[in-house]
Amino acid sequence: MSHDRTLTFGFTAAAAADDVPTRRDADRYARMVRECRLGHSLGYDCAWVLEHHFTDYFPTPSPLLVMAHLAAACPGLSLGSSVIVVPWYSPLRLAEEIAMMSHFCTGELHLAVGRGTAKLEYDAYDIDMTSARSRLGEAMQVIRTALEGEPFDHDGEHYRIGRTVRLRPEPVRDRIYFYGAVGSRESAAGNADMGLPVLLNTQFPPQALQSIIDAWQERADGLGLDPGGYRPLSTNCVIADSDDEAREGARHYLAAFFALQADHYEADADHWKDIEGYRQFSRSFGMLRTLSDPANLDPFLDNQLIGSPRTVSGRLEQYRDMGFDHVIMNFAREGWPAAMRETSMRRFATEVAPAFRTGPGLAVR
Repeated sequence: MSHDRTLTFGFTAAAAADDVPTRRDADRYARMVRECRLGHSLGYDCAWVLEHHFTDYFPTPSPLLVMAHLAAACPGLSLGSSVIVVPWYSPLRLAEEIAMMSHFCTGELHLAVGRGTAKLEYDAYDIDMTSARSRLGEAMQVIRTALEGEPFDHDGEHYRIGRTVRLRPEPVRDRIYFYGAVGSRESAAGNADMGLPVLLNTQFPPQALQSIIDAWQERADGLGLDPGGYRPLSTNCVIADSDDEAREGARHYLAAFFALQADHYEADADHWKDIEGYRQFSRSFGMLRTLSDPANLDPFLDNQLIGSPRTVSGRLEQYRDMGFDHVIMNFAREGWPAAMRETSMRRFATEVAPAFRTGPGLAVR
């Protein structure tokens, strides 16, 4: 895929309750599927599935299981993961499931992977977080070797395959793209070493995003790396008639979302300061509780696709000019009203996206 000025658009498939109080996970999943069908009907290119465990923070413990369901519910829609936390898996089993998904999904598979940052999830799986980076690198070596479709074995530091095997079913390799989710310049360079382009999000301001992109590109150029796929960016999106209306609508609900996020990651405990390979997260996760106060959100809102269609278009143009060519909209966060989610999804498709596409724009079909 070439990185020209044409953009493609995705959305997060989020198991997130709306503003009607419920304790039923069935309601979360039913709404997620309805919103995916709406996004597909509006012409979005890809639905991106999350992975989280054990709390109300997007309880989606098996992204590939969700993707298999969406492949049947929305034929032709490309599917992505943001992210699969690879150190928690048997890489051989994960490679098999990806191979199966390449048959169930008739669109493309855009699989972002990462090492995860929630200590409660690592503790529950009884995996030492200090091993996360080396587990991720070794597991991705196993997965990519397996997906070549040839017989192989493996005997490494963390994983061993006890005999020579060959994947069945054979993967549809030209549909599968991998990415690495990153949160620092160091991680960006490490992803280039693994042959992975990066997935970024607007939790970082533009100057930080540019620094991370530059670190990845510098290492990729040195390696002669051109992995294909998108250069994706994940962002929050709320559209209303005016900037003030959109920002005030988003402010309250984003503050509540950050409180939930801080609880899930146990931000107040600051586990990362003592964990090798994770210390850089202490500062960024330490900000979560601060962002749960609506009065502190203005700098964050400035970096999101939140505002009138005109404002959202201007900010989207800025990110396009930075080199991003696939934008993943977060229309649904925990507690966000159903009307706000659907209105923003529809208005982005009809009032913003068409100007950034050279072919048929997003439109109701």
